Amino acid sequence: MNAAPDTPLWVPSAATIDGANLTGYLRWLHRTTGLAFAEYPELWRWSSTDLPAFWASIWAYYGLDRVSGYREVLADAVMPGARWFTGARLNFAGECLRRGSGDRPALICVAEAGDPEEISWQQLRGEVAAVAATLRELGVQPGDRVAAYLPNIPAAVVGLLAAASIGAIWTACSPEFGTPSVLARFQQAEPVVLIAADGYRYAGREHDRRSQVTDLVDQLPSVRHVLTVSNLVTESRLAWRLRSGISQTAWREAISGPATLQVADLPFDHPLWILWSSGTTGKPKGIVQGHGGIIVEFSKALGLGADLKPADRFLFITSTSWMVWNFMIGGLLHGSTIVLYDGSPTYPDVNGAWRIADKTRATMVGTGAAYLTAGQKAAARPGSVLDLTAVRSILQTGSSLPPAGWHWVYEHVTRSAWLQSLCGGTDVCSALAGGSPLLPVYPDRIQCPSLGVALAAWDSGGRALTGQQGELVVTAPMPSMPLYFWNDPDGSQYRASYFEKFPGTWRHGDWVTIEADLSVRVAGRSDSTLNRMGVRMGSADIYAIVEQIPEIADSLVAGVDRADGSYFMPLFVVLAKGEQLDDVLRQKLTTAIRHNLSPRHVPDAIVAIPAVPRTLTGKKLEVPVKQILQGRPPGEVSSEGSITHPEMLRWFRHYALHARPTDMPSATPGAMSTCG
Repeated sequence: MNAAPDTPLWVPSAATIDGANLTGYLRWLHRTTGLAFAEYPELWRWSSTDLPAFWASIWAYYGLDRVSGYREVLADAVMPGARWFTGARLNFAGECLRRGSGDRPALICVAEAGDPEEISWQQLRGEVAAVAATLRELGVQPGDRVAAYLPNIPAAVVGLLAAASIGAIWTACSPEFGTPSVLARFQQAEPVVLIAADGYRYAGREHDRRSQVTDLVDQLPSVRHVLTVSNLVTESRLAWRLRSGISQTAWREAISGPATLQVADLPFDHPLWILWSSGTTGKPKGIVQGHGGIIVEFSKALGLGADLKPADRFLFITSTSWMVWNFMIGGLLHGSTIVLYDGSPTYPDVNGAWRIADKTRATMVGTGAAYLTAGQKAAARPGSVLDLTAVRSILQTGSSLPPAGWHWVYEHVTRSAWLQSLCGGTDVCSALAGGSPLLPVYPDRIQCPSLGVALAAWDSGGRALTGQQGELVVTAPMPSMPLYFWNDPDGSQYRASYFEKFPGTWRHGDWVTIEADLSVRVAGRSDSTLNRMGVRMGSADIYAIVEQIPEIADSLVAGVDRADGSYFMPLFVVLAKGEQLDDVLRQKLTTAIRHNLSPRHVPDAIVAIPAVPRTLTGKKLEVPVKQILQGRPPGEVSSEGSITHPEMLRWFRHYALHARPTDMPSATPGAMSTCG
């Protein structure tokens, strides 16, 4: 039986609190500064208002004062354009590689259906040094771009650290991306070196990508060198056919040469990597973050927020294209072991990811809400069939987890682990709100705003709300906010993305409710807001009701503005196997929505669809679907290679053109509104 909504699912024990990194930090803070905070809200308010004092304490607590001094913590607090730790010099790779020691594993690597393989800290340093030396021999300079077309394998970690060590800028795409989607990113970055694997494993199949690598190199004139990674076949059988003038180096050779690790001494805001927006609403935007900002943010977020420790084994089910892959690599800053999995989380069955956790004795497991929901919907019982006793914490992100998913984790995965829900994104490569080991866990709530994050919910007039839904905003700068967008010389794209609605304040694009106890509820993207009769509603509220009905496997709701000024809100549902959408099921859905939410939430039409299209990180394509229903062609709103079920974009286009007038805002695209 599910606990009452106000009953915590997890409460930290006295031993958990006493041994938490945050408790150690608080003791250190009191000892060195005299500051004392009795409760988390008091600590958060200090951290998000006295930014220089808080971030100076993070710098000192994590030993960065032994690496570099600085002139001023926050020289200019304006957004965008804040200047942090002026005069400081450090290097992300150097900080990652100085934290671990000896023969302890730095990486544990698992291929689908394979056995775990360990790479020690000593071996990792040696391989990074060798690849960095190779890159230098190839003429790579600070500021040059090194691109990776790699799955979640050791070469990706080594490549990132090698590029960072010499001051080159890293960017990556998973090989599951289609060639046009990769080119939409890499052609902007203009890399001089491409590190490419011959393929990847997923769902029991090997996917050969050598022809795609050939296509990429042909259409990336900036690439002069390719490092070839044999992920599927042995190097002796690996044939690469690339255009003339391209030098090729086998990865095995690149990592085997003797070399001494040389780490470039870089300014705090030297660019570290380019991350990419999803590209579902237009050309992907290149988000550039710096060495220093990422170091201090990951130190704080993973250390004080997630409570990551040197003894932890940190597994995140991810691809190299999702920012949580970079977040996971940040575990090296804490001397932790990170676990890399190249495969499907649902192979050979829905317990696939938990099986990897069992095999590797992972202590911290990160995954998307969609995976947890899939397990819950499948009535899986991983805690009964696998040994998950090593798991002390689960990180959940990507989208909102319905309440039933929270209860399922504690009933059927683990009764003792701390479930941390995170809200953040690629934009800051971290969490804006997340977990604290000092606070209880309640279903359907993120525990708290993250330390150092001036988080608020605002109404349309910029007034702060408590206990009411509003726009998620950040009212003061963070060190990991983008330095700039790639190929955005005047900063206009950057400003338009976050600062257009509330000048000088970061608007993140989510609807949230911040309760009096600082717990946070996320209701969905504000740019896909449902707006009935002037009342704004989050899509996540509808999904939480609809997707608990056994006949429904998945769903997507869209709010469509009609050309005549009226509003149309269809609900699209994916039916469970063997089910049919008849009047009885429609009534069941309507009644559940009306009873649990409100009459305003009841859709105008309920339509069965084959699948819900998502980004490759699991987010539903609400905005692109809305735009298609308002008349925009699918090719203008999304790139097929960057989403699942791209055929559904054409399905929605067909629906927009041919549905009955009573089911759509217009029977013809010419009469539809094109805003949105």
